[in-house]
Amino acid sequence: MRSPALAIAWEFGRRHRWGFAALAAYLLILATTDLLIVDPGQAVNVDGYRLPAIAPRFAATVIVPVSIFTYYFLAVFSFGLAGDLAARQSMYPARAFTLPVTTAALAGWPMLYGTATLAGLWMATTRFAVWPSGGVDVPLLWPALFVAASLAWTQALMWLSYGLPGLRVIVSVLWLPTIYAVVFTAVDRKVPESLMVAALAPQVPLAYLCARFAVAVARRGDVPDWRAKFTRLGRIANVLPRRRDRFPSAARAQLWFEWRLQGRSLPVWVAILLPFELALLFVAGDAPSLVAYTLAGVLLTPPLMAAFAAPRVRKSSPHVSDAYAMTPFLATRPVTSAALIAAKLKMAIRSTLAAWLLVLVAIPTALTLSGTWPVVIERARQVSDAIGSPRAVAIGILGFSGLVTWTWKQLMQSLYVGLSGREWLVRLSTCLTLTVLIFIEPIVHWIRESSDVRIALWNAMPWILAALVSVKMSAASWIAPRLQSSGLLSDRALVTGAACWVAAVLALYAVLAWLVSGPLIPHYLLLLLAILGIPLARLSAAPLALAWNRHR
Repeated sequence: MRSPALAIAWEFGRRHRWGFAALAAYLLILATTDLLIVDPGQAVNVDGYRLPAIAPRFAATVIVPVSIFTYYFLAVFSFGLAGDLAARQSMYPARAFTLPVTTAALAGWPMLYGTATLAGLWMATTRFAVWPSGGVDVPLLWPALFVAASLAWTQALMWLSYGLPGLRVIVSVLWLPTIYAVVFTAVDRKVPESLMVAALAPQVPLAYLCARFAVAVARRGDVPDWRAKFTRLGRIANVLPRRRDRFPSAARAQLWFEWRLQGRSLPVWVAILLPFELALLFVAGDAPSLVAYTLAGVLLTPPLMAAFAAPRVRKSSPHVSDAYAMTPFLATRPVTSAALIAAKLKMAIRSTLAAWLLVLVAIPTALTLSGTWPVVIERARQVSDAIGSPRAVAIGILGFSGLVTWTWKQLMQSLYVGLSGREWLVRLSTCLTLTVLIFIEPIVHWIRESSDVRIALWNAMPWILAALVSVKMSAASWIAPRLQSSGLLSDRALVTGAACWVAAVLALYAVLAWLVSGPLIPHYLLLLLAILGIPLARLSAAPLALAWNRHR
């Protein structure tokens, strides 16, 4: 291609065509359901407010999908999926530096495509989505500039080279939330939109200048190294009793490597995404439903984002073209395949806890700044009065534990897909995830609107759950003998793992039986749900996939 603009656009379109196709499908579905199926004139009374009939589906229709696409395009256009966030080197792909184009084009065209895509996403959302009423005014221009500026600064920070490992993460977490805090404070003070536009408009060209400088430095191969300036601090740290010159075991070293390579991706991107979602609290006012839907979207962010971080967790190296193949560096390490899987499992636990710690800090902060704490407290009091305080506390603890576990499962349950070394299988799983997220809301709406469908689904529920349990146990029965015959896991490890799985299933069943005590839901349904809720087959298949990929 003669035009660098077309060449760069072709590369983005070729590499991420499924993501763009999913966005187009989402906008089409949003326009169809909200403009043709749902009548915006229909309204219901919720908490004393006159809300459109679509309001109960607002989180699933707008907040969650828009948040997912925002995260996805932030990662795509900043090349955040192509390298190590904690590395000193620029994350701009080095292969692009040899192209016969100027540095201004290398920095400008990805920034133009990215800012136009995110700004267009917001404008399309405000155009096609039916927003809840009740005093909520949804502006058009300044939020589009805000998401564009956020992407532009993210690109500049990702493309800069840093003098210390991990400094990029620190600078990003400090700089980007600072911009968000200033904007949200202005929204809370009801600053006129003209001033918001005047403040945000210069951010994109300023970020472009920084990004152009970053690409120019990276194109020359200049990577600052400040580690020598901290050698004195390193010598002081060496005398501390907890300082070790070497890892106590190869497994501990592998865990450290996995965390450095992949563990920080999920918490960093969650930290970048949370302000976009929590911004709705500043326009929610005293509408309890909108506050509840916003918080629901925020609580669903870590598990949903983990589904997109999982392909990176499954990679053996981000620095090779066939990133899903087993590199010699990994294949020849003095650890077993089971130990490699265990390191990934522990890394996923740390990554999950870090992401949820950010959520637990961000939600109270946003509720305090937006003044919506009384709304949440009043809703919690109503739930407590309706079902009792002990049961309400138990449901809250169980729900939070379930979300944390779900996040970890999203990172790990499809681990076998990436470790198999088949890139087409990885892309297919990502495409299926996007498809499910897009079509689940229309399906749920169809089920809610049709009583015949609900009755048929309820009557068939035992058979559906039984079939899923049969498939799961059959897969586990096929995997277990192969783990034993291949020597990947010892008989003791297999028996211990099976016993722990049974104990977890029984514990979950006991909690569900206590919460749902009544004749309407048979206990065997709760047992089937508990069996399906605890991971087994797909997680057990990971050592087999890794062993096959390691020795092919």
